[in-house]
Amino acid sequence: METDHAPPEGFLPHDRRSPLTEPWEPLFVRRTDTAVILGLRAGPAHANGRGFVHGGLLMALADNAMGLTCAHLLAGDRSLVTVNLNLDFLAVAQLGQWLAFETDFVKPGSTLCFAQAFVTADGKPCARANGVFRVVSRA
Repeated sequence: METDHAPPEGFLPHDRRSPLTEPWEPLFVRRTDTAVILGLRAGPAHANGRGFVHGGLLMALADNAMGLTCAHLLAGDRSLVTVNLNLDFLAVAQLGQWLAFETDFVKPGSTLCFAQAFVTADGKPCARANGVFRVVSRA
């Protein structure tokens, strides 16, 4: 299993931390005009009891990537909370693989934001996520 956490070119250390994601560090981010892409090198802290990447990690980080992308596109002083989240598991992600969480569709609105993301393991799709987020003021 690869132990090098070095990300692909364009990814930087993720500057947004939470108690949930702390055990999964290091996490990385790449920002574009239209997306906030999260990434990590799968390691033991990301594994389930069967020795491959836990589906809960895939779901939590897909949720995070979609929410960050929606907020990025909405701009301003607004935040988002998840209303609905679905994830289809397409393939198993193995330890040592580079996982990327990329939102490829967003329909922002004033109250709701819809998003779709793909999770890839070494560039191959392993999950597809759909999320609905409620737009709220940060006040």
